[in-house]
Formats: sequence, C-alpha cells, structure tokens
Amino acid sequence: MADEGFVQEEANRRIQQEIAERVAVHKANIARLATAQASADLLAAPILNRPLVLLAQGDSWFDYPLTGNGLPLVDTDVIAQLRRIGPMPPTILNLAHHGDAAVGMMSLEKQERMIAALRDPSNWIDGKPDAILFSAGGNDIAGNQFCIFLDFNDGRTPGLNAGRFGKALGMVEACYLALFALRDRVAPGVPIIAHCYDFPIPNGAHPICAGPWLKPSLDFCNWPTAEGTAIVREALVAFKDMLMQLAADRDNLFHVVDTQGTLSADEWANELHPYPGGFAKIAQLISDALGDLVQPPDRVEALAALAASPTIAPASASPSTAARKRAAPRTKTAGGGKGTRRPGQKKP
Repeated sequence: MADEGFVQEEANRRIQQEIAERVAVHKANIARLATAQASADLLAAPILNRPLVLLAQGDSWFDYPLTGNGLPLVDTDVIAQLRRIGPMPPTILNLAHHGDAAVGMMSLEKQERMIAALRDPSNWIDGKPDAILFSAGGNDIAGNQFCIFLDFNDGRTPGLNAGRFGKALGMVEACYLALFALRDRVAPGVPIIAHCYDFPIPNGAHPICAGPWLKPSLDFCNWPTAEGTAIVREALVAFKDMLMQLAADRDNLFHVVDTQGTLSADEWANELHPYPGGFAKIAQLISDALGDLVQPPDRVEALAALAASPTIAPASASPSTAARKRAAPRTKTAGGGKGTRRPGQKKP
C-alpha cells in the first residue's frame, strides 16, 4: 500500500511539473504577443494578426502523447493539431491530461488550477481567454466501469441499461454545469466549446501502456463486437443529446461541435483514440467553429476602423455582419441577455 501511494504521489508530481512547464511556455508566448500589440499601439497601427488565445481542459483527446499506439512519443491530440491550423493558429494554455474524467477535471484541485490560470493576467491578452475548450465525459464511462451500464446478454435484454447509464450522464452533466458556474464567476462572457467524440469500434485494440477500455466489459456481459459497436454508438448519441440540451440554453454560452460520424474505421488507432490524421479532422471542425463563434475584440475593432477610413480600408477587411456576430459571444455578460444564436441552439 505504501508503494502504491508513492507511485501515485510521484505520478501527480510529474503531472504538476508538466502543467507548470506548459504554463511557462504559454506565458512566454503571451509576452511576445503583448509586446507586438504594445508596439502597434504606439504606432497607432491596426492589430490584424492577433491569434485567438484559448484555455483548454480535458482528457486524452486534448492530451494524447502517442502516435497511434506507439512511437514517436509526441503530442498528436486535438490541441496539438489545432495549433497547426490556419495562418494564425491559436495560442492555447492546455491544462488537459490523459485519463482524466469529468468528475476529476471539476474536482477541487482542478477547479482551483483553472481559477488560478483564469485570474492570472499574464496568461491573456485582454484579461481573459477568447474561449474555453472542454473535452470531458468519455473517461467517466469507458474503462472497467463500462460494465456497470450494460445488461447481460441473455437474448432478451437491449444491451445498454438506459436507467443506469442515464444516472452516469447526470454526473457528467453536473460537471459541465459546474464549469459554466466557474466561468460565470471568474471569466464572465467567455464562451465554452466542447465536442462529442466519435463512434469507435470496441475491438480490443489498445496501446501497450493502457486499455482496452470497452471490449472487456462487452465480453464480460456476453456481447459480441457487432452488437457492442451498436451499444457504444447508442451511449455516445445519448451523450451528445445531453450536451445539445445544455447548448440550447443560451445563458450557458456553450457550443457543441458535432464530431460524431467524422472518422472512418481505418482512422481509429484503438478503441478510444484516432491516428494523428483523425485528430486533425476533429481539430479542423473545432477550428471552423472558432472562426464562426469567436473573434478577438481588438481585431474586430481594427477591422471596423479600417472600414471607416475611405482611404485605407481594403475590400477584404470590411467588418461583415458575420464578423460582428462572431464577436458577440466574447463580450456577452453572464446571467442572460441576447446574443447570437449558435448551431445546435433553439430560437428563443
């Protein structure tokens, strides 16, 4: 028992050190951006090249240090891919760690870490991030606990036990609601963007260091791979529906990127994670959503100033209605008010 405690303590220490290193790199990046912005202010020049500055919290879809199921050991996850997209890739403070469940991300320690990051002005250009990216829910269900939500296959049961699974979804939903409350208190007006994973094949494929996460439970409950694939799909559709209901409440300032149905069978490296190319496809969907939903306010102001000047405003720089709408979620205050309606949300 003492040895297990030492191993856990050492693992936690390494995680803390890794997060601290990420924060230090992020602060250096923000310092460079702030210096460039200050120089532009002195010259009264419009700021058109400021990237989005984001906070990310999540699981292995935001922190996957493998290439498929093995070497090389480099980050290939959604955040790593997002940092390579477009002429101005976002600057992201990534607090995610593989293996984290939603209940772990919203634990006391992890909430305190997020609050400290949000309240530290050296992490941001305008006092707070342009958006928060969140990847959570998969690890609350997948793994050895997956058998809890399955009926034993005796030829008469449907597979997924809707009652038990619904209670687990309720706990995940509570974590998202806790995140909304934290944001409203510490960084009001910042939109939160999440995804809903995709439909894996529970075939037992896994890297040597972890998993499998689905097939053992299906085997235990007497479900073959074909039926098990349908069960996993049903669970993920229910997860997506829960997220969409949260997104339909405008006060949540929450958007769900529909990533289900994106990956083909050969793009999955294992039961839970795609190959780097698959992560890149998911990242592109999130990048597209960010382009529609979020614009740095100083860039919007610069475009508006250019448009107001008849001598220097280029045609491509006119601030379209869509650009102004994309800025709205960034400036909306907590507690309601009218904002832009986002995909997946109902009309008021």
